[in-house]
Amino acid sequence: MKKIKLFFATDLHGSEKCFRKFINAAKVYGTDVMIIGGDLTGKTIIPFVVRKDGYIEADYLGQKLLIKSKNQEEKYIRDAADYGYYPYEVSQETYEDLMQSPKAVNELFLNLMKERLKEWIKTAETELRGINVIINAGNDDAMELDTVLDSSNSIIHPEGKVIEINGYEMISTGYANMTPWHAPRDISEDDLLEKIENMASKLKDPSKSIFNLHPPPYNSGLDMAPKLDQQLRPVSASGITVMEPVGSRAVREMLEKYQPLLGLHGHVHESRGAKMLNRTLIINPGSDYQYGILHGAFIIINEGKITNYILTTG
Repeated sequence: MKKIKLFFATDLHGSEKCFRKFINAAKVYGTDVMIIGGDLTGKTIIPFVVRKDGYIEADYLGQKLLIKSKNQEEKYIRDAADYGYYPYEVSQETYEDLMQSPKAVNELFLNLMKERLKEWIKTAETELRGINVIINAGNDDAMELDTVLDSSNSIIHPEGKVIEINGYEMISTGYANMTPWHAPRDISEDDLLEKIENMASKLKDPSKSIFNLHPPPYNSGLDMAPKLDQQLRPVSASGITVMEPVGSRAVREMLEKYQPLLGLHGHVHESRGAKMLNRTLIINPGSDYQYGILHGAFIIINEGKITNYILTTG
């Protein structure tokens, strides 16, 4: 089995700055394999509304802006994209029409997500030529993005497949156990277990495999998130936010059953870390995409063993 140098990041949520850093990480670490584990898309559109007097209005991260120059607008647009938002310049008339049609807004949002993902794939195809590049969707990502991921001839879309990387088998899914937000790829634990089992049962040697599963295993220390009340507000006690495990029981069961070499996870941004679960090294690099900070994990595997790893921040 060959030596591989792998860089893993996840939960970029549309951040252009984080994606650029992901691309640059290949040169920094001299990698053979680059993986994005899921949650590729951002969470909202920021309209830049062109008024009839030529000035531009924007509700920019809770701040009401009146933009008077093109240079100023371009800076705000770059910043918005860097932190995962979708800036969209629109006339005042079209904006008012959009506000009357939730369907049209949803279609626009989907198109903007697709366009950015297409740009990312094009960049990866050019800048990471000769490297194994694996990009999967996550539970927050619309199902329609799969067609974009499938369109590349060189980028691997690994969902639901057993793939081989330099002699090491890997299974992947971006689906997750149910969340309070009922995201597009939230499913029951039973269904998630079935998905993973269908892949894992096809592995030739699970002990030398990689499980690229978006949610971390339940109660592993990599799945601690704020406890929420019925209004989805964080619960606090004595002024301290109460944390609870929110990972997947199905993922834990599959890891314990097959005991792969490596588990790559994300989903829970707050639970950055690396731990051993029986003989499996499990990693959640965490995410601070909204600040343009890329968290990742650089892992070296040689002769069927993990010889070194480090959690990275850039």
